[in-house]
Amino acid sequence: MYDLLKPYVAKVVVCDPRKNALLKAGNKNDRIDARKLADLLRTGLLSPVYHGESGVRLLKELARSYLAITKDLTRVQNRIKGLYRSWAIPCAGQKVYSPRHRTAWLKQLPESGVQRRAARLYQQLDDLRPLRREARQELLQESRKHPASALLRQIPWLGPIRVALLIAFVQTPHRFRTKRQLWAYSGLALRTRVSGEYRSADGQLQRVKRPPALRGLNENHNHELKALFKSTATRASTAAGPFGEFYAALLATGMRPTMARLTVARKIAAIVLTIWKKGERFDPEQLKRQAA
Repeated sequence: MYDLLKPYVAKVVVCDPRKNALLKAGNKNDRIDARKLADLLRTGLLSPVYHGESGVRLLKELARSYLAITKDLTRVQNRIKGLYRSWAIPCAGQKVYSPRHRTAWLKQLPESGVQRRAARLYQQLDDLRPLRREARQELLQESRKHPASALLRQIPWLGPIRVALLIAFVQTPHRFRTKRQLWAYSGLALRTRVSGEYRSADGQLQRVKRPPALRGLNENHNHELKALFKSTATRASTAAGPFGEFYAALLATGMRPTMARLTVARKIAAIVLTIWKKGERFDPEQLKRQAA
């Protein structure tokens, strides 16, 4: 609908209906809802959400296709291992998926019906693997057309697939004014709760000095971006390099490993936004200037 209306109007505003609380009050029909929406638009109370750019629409669809096939492939692999484990057959590692060792694995299953079930799962696995390779190739070919691909590939542990997914789901860095907005969109923003921020002392209000309580990370986020930043931070924290040194320095200050990995993920997101916006090259010294 957005793409259909955009060429014929001056501006299209896409909103989250959960934020339009005025629509829930009173009677409801098409005429009343249209009048309430017009009042909200006139007073500037509509909160528009970013709806994407046509230049990355193909890349976004290719990214969704690649992730869907990857999830299906992982699901089939889990089912294969779950079948062997249900018969108390150890199946650690990747050999259980290999076509070369498949016959030996099937012979370990005691019943013919179970063997046929496993054979169907292997057939499904064989069908998904070429589809995933094709989806990966199409995703990489399309991502190379975007100038941001070469910029983001400078960042350690951001390979071609992660960069392609970043471009597909972020689309443009200018939709985020600051790094904190990107953190919130990626599910890396800390939620805080404060109750009784002020107290009365000697007839005057004084602000309580205790810090606000942390309630975890925000839940309304892009799950693909959160998984991308967290996996990158986990891999970078355990390897040598600037992010590994940054992670070790955080641990040396007494920070918990979970919070240190979150800080690394937030730092990676902030560097991605800076490099993408300004077109700069990656500088490891950025990790030493300030904590994420």
